[in-house]
Amino acid sequence: MRHEGKVLVFPAWKDNPYLNMLYLAPRAGGLETLETTTLEGLVARAGTLRPGDALHVHWTSPVVQRAIDIDEARKRLERFRLTLAAAKRDGIAIVWTVHNVLPHDAVHLEAEIELHRMLADAADLVHVMSAGTAQMASEHYDLPADKTTVLPHPSYQGVYTNNWTTQEARESFGIGASERTVLFFGQMRPYKGLTVLMDALASMPEASRPTLLMAGKTSAEDVEILDDHLPANVRAVRHHEFVDDADVERWFRAADIAVFPYRKVLNSGSIHLAATFGTTAVIPGTDHMRHDFGAEDWVQFFEPDDAVKSLAGVLAAPESYADVEGAARHFADRLAPYQVSVRFEQALRGVLTAPGSAA
Repeated sequence: MRHEGKVLVFPAWKDNPYLNMLYLAPRAGGLETLETTTLEGLVARAGTLRPGDALHVHWTSPVVQRAIDIDEARKRLERFRLTLAAAKRDGIAIVWTVHNVLPHDAVHLEAEIELHRMLADAADLVHVMSAGTAQMASEHYDLPADKTTVLPHPSYQGVYTNNWTTQEARESFGIGASERTVLFFGQMRPYKGLTVLMDALASMPEASRPTLLMAGKTSAEDVEILDDHLPANVRAVRHHEFVDDADVERWFRAADIAVFPYRKVLNSGSIHLAATFGTTAVIPGTDHMRHDFGAEDWVQFFEPDDAVKSLAGVLAAPESYADVEGAARHFADRLAPYQVSVRFEQALRGVLTAPGSAA
């Protein structure tokens, strides 16, 4: 019987729809996905793989960032190295999707950099979502150009419900029809620049100041930081818990603009989520972001070097609130999940049949 192949996915976090979207075509084509979220699970399940299978690494934080000290981090790093080496020896393809240059708020930084260098060396296929990834990573490690393929993050077309009208969504939050709104959506953590957004809103003239919508999982510590920083003269509608899939649409339908004031960013699924719902996205104008989104009419940029003033100017400009739904949805159509997944499957099968070959 022909061995169709298996892909061991690490870490397979259930609350992230990206993984389901990426593997649509491979699964439809007969590839089986095995899933684990821990280093221990990775070590155990990697031993069941055969030639023609793949080990696909996504986010790296479970390897060394969960260690209690540097000694444990080093031991975990060695277990990971031995697992990669055994897989390579047995003819298992190593695939790495680079989601971040390094994990946000990394504690064991030197061990993490060593881990990324290890992956760059071992991988048969390096999947990046932005053409600027190699340059941004070069301060810490080098990505091999002959093994790297650029495949953008998919949109979320067809993933979420389409039940709310704009009027219904706004009324559900007590927002008037003429009231301007800006949305921050996603897990709320310090590196995502929420205090910059709050400062920008507070600095705007009261007549042009929009209402702030905030939705996403937030730690108790970070809720306190946001409580202390939110100015009294900014109206905010806040939800500091995970947003159910059925409720995601309601937040975007209620928003005129989605703002992502990240201090550091390589890739952001939330930007593609805004496109899926036809919402203007305001993002930092870094070189690689301008390269990826500079031609998109539904995207506005602020200058990271003067973030508060620049962001306030974008949010005060009437043209920022223009109807961009058509342009945004066209972008989402171009990067529909199954289309992106088909392209990923082509790259994946190239290394399943010949590990070590160029992507």
